[in-house]
Amino acid sequence: MTKIKAQAEACSGERSYQELLVNQNPMVQPLASRCLTWKLYKCIKKSVKQKQIRRGVKEVQKIVHKGEKGIMVLAGETLPIEVYCHLPVMREDRNLAYADLGAAAGSKCPTCVIMVKPHEEYQEAYNKRVEEVQSLPLPL
Repeated sequence: MTKIKAQAEACSGERSYQELLVNQNPMVQPLASRCLTWKLYKCIKKSVKQKQIRRGVKEVQKIVHKGEKGIMVLAGETLPIEVYCHLPVMREDRNLAYADLGAAAGSKCPTCVIMVKPHEEYQEAYNKRVEEVQSLPLPL
């Protein structure tokens, strides 16, 4: 990390990736790497612009039950884990891509789960993120 970027983060009050990982819960698997986390944040921002994002356990659960496709992004520091521990099982039943982020899931509104839906404006980036997320090692 460059010195200027480190100073900017220190001045802005933002916590580093390593500081955010300290608060993760034990269920966080598969955890997205720092690079993948950054790429997922970009994809989330693009989906917000196109209004193709769903936030919160209730809303994401409805979408999964309807059979819609998307990338499920879980916040790794959510406690108690019972709030969303059923979502990875639902994801595996419907073959959806999902990843846990060590940091909150890139949303202004506090939430523990986000579903990024595909859209033609960012379809190429979305497809790359799906491939990267699906290549993460599965939890045992």
